[in-house]
Amino acid sequence: MVLISKYLVPKGYTGLTVFPFVFLRSKHLKKDAVLMNHEKIHLKQQLDMLIMPFYLMYAIEFLVRLFQYKTWDLAYRNISFEREAYANEVNLDYLKCRPPFGFLKYLFVNDV
Repeated sequence: MVLISKYLVPKGYTGLTVFPFVFLRSKHLKKDAVLMNHEKIHLKQQLDMLIMPFYLMYAIEFLVRLFQYKTWDLAYRNISFEREAYANEVNLDYLKCRPPFGFLKYLFVNDV
């Protein structure tokens, strides 16, 4: 379910996925196929991890990456969940062939 809320989506971001919802900053973003694919990849990741463990792993990996890269943006972009989503967001068929736990491929690769 897609909901519009400029207050729930952090400044500097266009979307946020909290299973089973995708929050977008503005209504016109619903038509952005690449953004919606990115957020749907996050929904699949959350299902892979049985939802709550996803958020715990996301937070822990973010803290590790923040220590590693020293900047918020680099830490965020190097989280394995984000790497998978960004690497495949333009492939609108990705979710049809995505393996379970597809983000693991991005856990130990070089930084972006």
